[in-house]
Amino acid sequence: MLLTRLVSHSVLTSVLLYFLASIAFAQVQGRHQTSPEGTKSQEFILVGAGDVASCKHPEGARATAELLKQIPGTIMAVGDLAYEKGTAADFRNCYEPTWGRFKSRTRPAPGNHEYVTAGAAGYFQYFGELAGPAGKGYYSYELGTWHIVALNTNCNSPGVGGCNTGSPQEIWLRQDLAAHPDACIVAYGHHPLFSSGVFHSHAVHPELKPLWQDLYAAHADLVIVGHEHSYERFAPQDPDGHADEQTGIREIVVGTGGRSHEFLGLASPNSELRDSRTFGVLKLTLSLGRYSWEFVPVPGGELHDSGSATCHKGAK
Repeated sequence: MLLTRLVSHSVLTSVLLYFLASIAFAQVQGRHQTSPEGTKSQEFILVGAGDVASCKHPEGARATAELLKQIPGTIMAVGDLAYEKGTAADFRNCYEPTWGRFKSRTRPAPGNHEYVTAGAAGYFQYFGELAGPAGKGYYSYELGTWHIVALNTNCNSPGVGGCNTGSPQEIWLRQDLAAHPDACIVAYGHHPLFSSGVFHSHAVHPELKPLWQDLYAAHADLVIVGHEHSYERFAPQDPDGHADEQTGIREIVVGTGGRSHEFLGLASPNSELRDSRTFGVLKLTLSLGRYSWEFVPVPGGELHDSGSATCHKGAK
């Protein structure tokens, strides 16, 4: 009888330790495993912004870096990360003390300020393999059932090869999306196709339409961008700017990483919410067949935005 009780106690202890270890493992890198009604699902966090660190005005980047310190998961750094010229010194002196503290979990995309240095050499040198294949600036990866695409939207910069149909990046994107037919999709890059910025040539980038057409055809859910130093969320729309609640792409402009604020002009069609006074980061929670978004402001920031939606391809 005593031996039976000891064995039973040992088995229960082993089961309990295994259960606790499983919970701890599921929480690594922003993953949270839950069991609603007996089924298991995973949540992955993708968090970030663009237009980040300037040595002339470091306060904003320091504040948003403190937000990243509190939020687990993968960081999407969506371009213009080290002002003013994206040199090795700019990354070392401006970006490294702020967002660079979280470099190991960052998957970046280059901005136009990175290309002030020829070939964005400082950017590729700093991030190495975290930035994808050297010199290209575009790549993809997986977070659970979600396919994440980082784009190089500096279409006209030397060495990029354009973004037009048949360009190297467009061909790669089309093939990459075709290889993931059942995945929910988030894409991010620096420049917006749509925004309400004051200066149209800075705010709107029609050269990106071929990439959007590929994403739209693949039923992508989200495109996250920066460039405009403001926050703006659009309703789902097609590449021509027509509202499309069923299969449209939701674009969110989050150029709020800390560099500076810029005025917004008149609201563009399908713009749902916009703000030009608050630094902060966008937190995406990606789960099986669904996603949610939350704009997390720096302390004292007035903007709060959140919501959720179903992935176009559902829970596959």
